[in-house]
Amino acid sequence: MATFKRSQRLTTLLSSLLLVFGSGNVLAEANGNWKDGKEVYEKICAYCHEKGIGPKIKGYGRLPADIMKTVRSGKNAMPAFRQTEIDDAALAKVAEYIK
Repeated sequence: MATFKRSQRLTTLLSSLLLVFGSGNVLAEANGNWKDGKEVYEKICAYCHEKGIGPKIKGYGRLPADIMKTVRSGKNAMPAFRQTEIDDAALAKVAEYIK
């Protein structure tokens, strides 16, 4: 049982690292010029939230302010995203899109 939990934690950690480092290239390419929240979601969030790594989050009824707080502070296996990783304007767009 302890081995399973350790393995699960390692998988979560590796997934989080891939997300953070993998999304950095996407963010650099976007250079703060996102078309809309859907584009932000597809290029950053969907990497985990559409592939079973993180929970499904589109249309789950949370307020955009709550979504933005979770993104900035992180939650469970999801890492916190700093301003340099997703700017406030892009975060507001994606929060409105997935609410």
